Amino acid sequence: QVQLVESGGGDVQAGGSLRLSCKAAGRGFSISAMGWYRQATGKERELVALFSIDGSINYGDSVKDRFSIYRNKIRDTVYLQMNNLRPEDTAVYYCNAKLRQRGNYWGQGTQVTVSS
Repeated sequence: QVQLVESGGGDVQAGGSLRLSCKAAGRGFSISAMGWYRQATGKERELVALFSIDGSINYGDSVKDRFSIYRNKIRDTVYLQMNNLRPEDTAVYYCNAKLRQRGNYWGQGTQVTVSS
């Protein structure tokens, strides 16, 4: 099993920055991809950024060129650096891990609120 531990959410003014982190804790798993999705009130959950174990990275169109994802291999942790934040980025951000032979796991979610 795996537990995804998130941190770094909070309140920020438009144009500011935040860094989210997500640590995969546990034993007996193998992760093929890890990153974040987000869900704003009344909207569907959408991709923010995913880092695949082969090194490839996928970003949602709305955050590309503003956000960046990277990882610490030893700590099994991925980070999402969010720059030039906009009010439209306000959402609950969920860490996601895709495990080989086991499917998707989700964190509890961390709130990011961007004020004008």
